[in-house]
Amino acid sequence: MNWLAVIAALSGALAVGAGAFGAHGASGAAAEWLKTGGQYQLIHAVAALVAIRMEARAPAWLFVGGGAIFAGTLYLMAIGAPRWLGAVTPVGGAVLIAGWLWLAWSLRG
Repeated sequence: MNWLAVIAALSGALAVGAGAFGAHGASGAAAEWLKTGGQYQLIHAVAALVAIRMEARAPAWLFVGGGAIFAGTLYLMAIGAPRWLGAVTPVGGAVLIAGWLWLAWSLRG
């Protein structure tokens, strides 16, 4: 079983759920955090699956891990975690950027 692909697929499912809750069940800043987290997590779940297909496993792990950190901190704040957790969100963004840079490097031919 390809556990990385399973994790990426579950990440996509979580992203859709968070985005839907942000659009229909939350309000104010919480709704925006859920929608933003869901959008980024979903994009990077798909990117991870594509990277896996390209046999670029390291960037795929960065997409899944960075998405979890980026979106996870936003989700936690949306359900009441302290706002200082938002200072961790950019770490997830940096990991996502690293994934894209690694993927670009691996495609250089």
